[in-house]
Amino acid sequence: MRHISTVQEPGSGKAAAPVLGRILRKAGTLFMAAAIALPSLTAPLAAQGRKIPVVRDAETEELLRDYAAPIFKAAGLPKGQVEIILVNENTFNAFVPDARRMFINVGVLIEAETPGEVIGVIAHEAGHIAGRHLVRLRTALANAQIMTVVGMVLGAGAMAAGVSSNSSGAAGGGAAIAMGAPGIGQRSLLAYQRGEEAAADKAALRYLEMTGQSAKGMLRTFERFADQQLFSAKYTDPYAQSHPMARERYNSLEEQARKSKYFDKPAPPALQARHDMVRAKLTAFTNHPNAVARLYPRSDTSMPAQYARAVAAMRSSGRAAVKDIDALIAKQPDNPHFHELKGQALLESGNPKAAIPSFQRAVQLRPNEGQFLIWLGYAMVGANDPSLLAEAERILKNGIQRDPNSGIAFSQLAIAQARQGKQAEADVSTAQGMMMTGDFQAAKRYAARAQKNLKRGTPAWIQADDILTYTPPALNR
Repeated sequence: MRHISTVQEPGSGKAAAPVLGRILRKAGTLFMAAAIALPSLTAPLAAQGRKIPVVRDAETEELLRDYAAPIFKAAGLPKGQVEIILVNENTFNAFVPDARRMFINVGVLIEAETPGEVIGVIAHEAGHIAGRHLVRLRTALANAQIMTVVGMVLGAGAMAAGVSSNSSGAAGGGAAIAMGAPGIGQRSLLAYQRGEEAAADKAALRYLEMTGQSAKGMLRTFERFADQQLFSAKYTDPYAQSHPMARERYNSLEEQARKSKYFDKPAPPALQARHDMVRAKLTAFTNHPNAVARLYPRSDTSMPAQYARAVAAMRSSGRAAVKDIDALIAKQPDNPHFHELKGQALLESGNPKAAIPSFQRAVQLRPNEGQFLIWLGYAMVGANDPSLLAEAERILKNGIQRDPNSGIAFSQLAIAQARQGKQAEADVSTAQGMMMTGDFQAAKRYAARAQKNLKRGTPAWIQADDILTYTPPALNR
């Protein structure tokens, strides 16, 4: 697992308002409607002006894809349409900003005790995509804005009438209308959002039923939210929420969920085992090694516990973790993720050449996994052996074809090309990596420099030209 990059929606650099008065003026930045987080008016991550901290882990992404595949099929979403992106946040949250991306926090996997809890989240978000809720949200935003404007115009008219008739009461009434106008639009929009959330919940139940899976995990998620809301619900206005209250959601779904013949059906043991391993891995990567030692003490000899301790050891001592990782490999020699972890431990402890065989083994076991290819190319570049550079370049290009969203891959490819004297190609690769991070101006500078030294019409020249002619999407204003 590694932190690859941050993602920020175009134009979302300014903080979105916690109230809808400002959100309505920047409707294009809003993607809070399709979130499963605790009800709030806070827009997720990038819409708050923060970049989304994306992390990559082949094992976790593979598990999420396996969770999602039957749900997406039941929802009528074409294979490959929706990309699941892992966010380095420990809170229990997931959201969809459009019909092609679903963001899931690592906190979802860490907190979820069963696969069903994660699958329920995916099913809910799939309900938003299949129901085209994000498309219809734009209409709801426009309607809410119209209601706000009309209310303010009426209020202004009442105040004008009050002034002309020298009636302070009429003027005061007009001021009240004008001041209340944003609230009219806001509550209308929130009511719409609550309806869409309820629709996504019901769609999720249908998808789970169609795929023969229990909704018990989904109910556990809402039960968790309800427990968290217990002490604040007394002071919460249910009509000022973008989501239905968690206890209401739980109660409305429980009866229907319990009617399913699959309600008491547990997850397959092999799937539960994979979930436990990923959960342990993410816990170890996102917590201090001392915390990991308390959660997974040496007395716990299970595979997830051993995995967590090996990851924690790698994070704290690097090469010293190899012994623990070798113990895992001895038990599961064909587990590619153990070989990946060993390679990462050696690479990050300053011994990239020794890491090459581990990454090669991981690639042998999963030839089409782009992240393994990128790791291997990274280690070959880091080995500082000129005889490996051409092969490293080939492997990195192969990895990018399978995983085009890796900033590290482009940076390592640039190094491999520059060391072989291919400076113009290296500039193009550097520019592509900068495009990944959203640094468009710097990317264009490198692309322009590259084009001067490339033959017109060649693949590298075309790649540079694509960067030079790229225009970031503008916000609707």
